[in-house]
Amino acid sequence: MSRSFAIALFGVMGVFFACFFVWPIAITVREAFITSDGQFTLAYLGDVFQNPLYVEGLVNSLKMGVFSTLLAILLALPLAVLTDRYVFPGKAWFSSLILLPLMLPPFVGAIGIKHLLGKMGVFNTGLINLGLMNPAQPIDWLGESQLLGVVVMNALHLYPIIYLNVSAALANLDPAMEEAAENLGCGRWRRFFKITLPLTMPGLFAGATIVFIWAFTELGVPLMFDFSRVTSVQIFNGLKDLSGNPTPYALAVVLLAAAILMFALSKLVFGRRAQALAGKASIGRQPRPLGSMRALGCTFVFTCVTVVAVLPHLAVVLTSLSKDWYGTILPDTFTLAAYEEALGHPLTLLSIKNSLVYASLATVLDIVLGVAIAYVVVRSTLPGRHLLDGMAMMPLAVPGLVLAFGYLAMTRDGQFFDFLMLGDNPILLLVIAYAVRRLPYVVRSAAAGFQQTSVSLEEAAQNLGASPFKALRKITLPLISANILAGGLLAFAFAMLEVSDSLILATKQAYYPITTAMYALFNALGNGEKLASALGVWAMAFLAITIIGASLILGKKMGALFRI
Repeated sequence: MSRSFAIALFGVMGVFFACFFVWPIAITVREAFITSDGQFTLAYLGDVFQNPLYVEGLVNSLKMGVFSTLLAILLALPLAVLTDRYVFPGKAWFSSLILLPLMLPPFVGAIGIKHLLGKMGVFNTGLINLGLMNPAQPIDWLGESQLLGVVVMNALHLYPIIYLNVSAALANLDPAMEEAAENLGCGRWRRFFKITLPLTMPGLFAGATIVFIWAFTELGVPLMFDFSRVTSVQIFNGLKDLSGNPTPYALAVVLLAAAILMFALSKLVFGRRAQALAGKASIGRQPRPLGSMRALGCTFVFTCVTVVAVLPHLAVVLTSLSKDWYGTILPDTFTLAAYEEALGHPLTLLSIKNSLVYASLATVLDIVLGVAIAYVVVRSTLPGRHLLDGMAMMPLAVPGLVLAFGYLAMTRDGQFFDFLMLGDNPILLLVIAYAVRRLPYVVRSAAAGFQQTSVSLEEAAQNLGASPFKALRKITLPLISANILAGGLLAFAFAMLEVSDSLILATKQAYYPITTAMYALFNALGNGEKLASALGVWAMAFLAITIIGASLILGKKMGALFRI
């Protein structure tokens, strides 16, 4: 690559990140510390920690993040170890099915959780039928503990991220270390806790960091559970009085500071140790077959976790197909009325069209930016290229709620970027927001493709007179097209079902994307819940196809897309 071409790409990418990543965060921070007359103040931040309501919200957010992460680790870690160590029936299928929980936005799965754990939900109905619960006094599992429902839904949705990271870390371990310990008389469990677990901690902590930040700042699930005593919902509710109220900005800064602290802790504790602890093994581990009973035990564990993770999705499907589902294990009557009504409902069709437009444009932008960044990082020798790579991955560490809030703040009347808000139409903002949030998937996928493709092919083309851009377009891009397709599929799918940006930036019904329409329908009287479920089933099917397609293309490299 010519140095001038690399510098030009670096400059363009740097300007983009300065405008649409650094600036939204900076303006949010500024509003939290600067008064209307331009004076620096800590009063707004102090008010947050002095108000019992906001302190309770922060504590609940912390609980939401910590407990969701711990539950996700408890689900993912055993599965990753079993997959790495043993051969058992259905292993190949379960390795693919592990991605199922990512195929539905968790805030839609909350509809299913309510049918499962509600007062007259499936769980209580089953206990009543078995004579284990008084039908006159059923337990309201979620009535006084919405936090429980949020934690369960977050963990069931996010544990595949930890699984992918831990699986990648286990694949890089040298089995000779454990074999040496075994030869010295070290028992199985002692080897696991003294050798295997410490060596996989970089991968485990990398996945846990993303899960914590995701769960800590989750907006959609608490909204669906009507759990308002959490910081993300308090910020969302504060949008109604954004112009004269600095408190939402202060709350957003607290969320941002917590996320950055978690990210910094991850890098400080494990960043430098990752290569030393988890270097590429010279000889890969060969999974060993188990006896019939133990093999069936592994299959049973995977089956139980997968079924539990899929239950909210199944409940959403049943809700969309039910005529009336109350006090029974399964709906008494099935009907396609919700789907027929959804096809004729102006909000559902409009939201699908809007999301297709927003996500398509964002994906095109992601592919252009992602390929350019990966090209500079992998092919050039510029001193600051790794800074660009780190910046591209930072959207995974910064709460989406904070970025969305920053986009809203920087496009208010009188701000430099107010031209991005086309009247009431947020299309430009949503496209940029979706693209920034999902850019890491394309960057990591494209970078893997560049690393697998010999640079000598481009050098040969340039020696024959081709420009660096022509060599890239004619030689390299066709060779890494599968990687670009995989990253683009993931970026498109998750952009279609983005929650925070959609709920905050799209406030007019004419511009609702799918997730905003689901939330509006869920809160509507009458048949709204069933219409939201029908729309959720469509979203689940769509995301399932794209994620499975991406996983087939990337294989075990899928975990790298969720690593910061």
